[in-house]
Amino acid sequence: MHVLILTACLAADPSACADRLLPAAESPDMGACEALAGEAAAAWLAAHPDLTGRDRRCAPLSEAPALELSEVAAGVHVYRGADAQLSPENGGRIANLGVILGRDRVAVIDPGGSRAQGEALYAAIRRLSDKPIGPVVLTHMHPDHIAGAEVFAEAGAEIVADARLPEALELRRDTWAESIPAQIGADAWAGTVLIGPTRTIAGPEVLDLGGRTLELTPAPRAHTDSDLTVRDSATGALFTGDLLFRGLTPVVDGSLKGWLDWLAQPHGGAPVIPGHGPVAASFAEASAAQQSYLAALREAVRAALDAGQGLSSAVPAVAGAMGPLAGGWADYQATTARNAAAAYAEMEWD
Repeated sequence: MHVLILTACLAADPSACADRLLPAAESPDMGACEALAGEAAAAWLAAHPDLTGRDRRCAPLSEAPALELSEVAAGVHVYRGADAQLSPENGGRIANLGVILGRDRVAVIDPGGSRAQGEALYAAIRRLSDKPIGPVVLTHMHPDHIAGAEVFAEAGAEIVADARLPEALELRRDTWAESIPAQIGADAWAGTVLIGPTRTIAGPEVLDLGGRTLELTPAPRAHTDSDLTVRDSATGALFTGDLLFRGLTPVVDGSLKGWLDWLAQPHGGAPVIPGHGPVAASFAEASAAQQSYLAALREAVRAALDAGQGLSSAVPAVAGAMGPLAGGWADYQATTARNAAAAYAEMEWD
């Protein structure tokens, strides 16, 4: 298999260039790829006016950078993200991503935190299978999980998400398009466009991959207001998105109460793939530390409210009360302070 690689440069800074993989010209041989290359490159650059093309080439798939995937169950592959917040060192590659191989097509669970990561995931999938790719499921709105979606849309994949996600993304897209390059580097973000889903779901749905199905289940407002889980019927593997964190401190961007309510419900599945952190053998193993953290956050905020503390004094008080839980969580202090403020705002009128 051959792919088109375009060297694209920032129009505002022609010295800042990066190679981009364009799925539109993917072909079984070099000649077929080259026949498509000119039109594919021109169309892509027209859709990305902040970039200019320096040169292009068709190359064997083996020359394209690819993510390292690990098989955690039969036909279920996972990319393990870094346990950290966004930084130039990790290039935004902090979320766990999933690939599920069906008889007829390949599903993706979260396409990555940038165009570059989406391309590397695409290349990794193509080394596993030449079957059509899709559905691509977005587990929630956060860009470290969904920013690579455009790569797969260009390959013809259906992008599926909770019905609440498009509005949530629309409210934040422009802010993220400015803030994330500042956090991970303009080169790492180059060519990234935050696209929404091509299909949304408002309730549980089952998607057939051929020989196995995926059960998609939207969650009430919890980590965010657009969370959903994905369960593979063939193996029981459960992808929770950021409804579960392990190693990286959980971020409350929806409802603390809703999140604790969700955690209290029974959730079958094994293995369990959280949005961040190592794969777990069971839901109980995957959720135990997070449940303790969120319950402690609720109690600390409640204590601050009962003491009549305002927000400015409650946040450091909550962070101090939760200090004993810091072990084993990355980015604990900053995220806990943010969570304290979010929980305070939610709970002060209870």
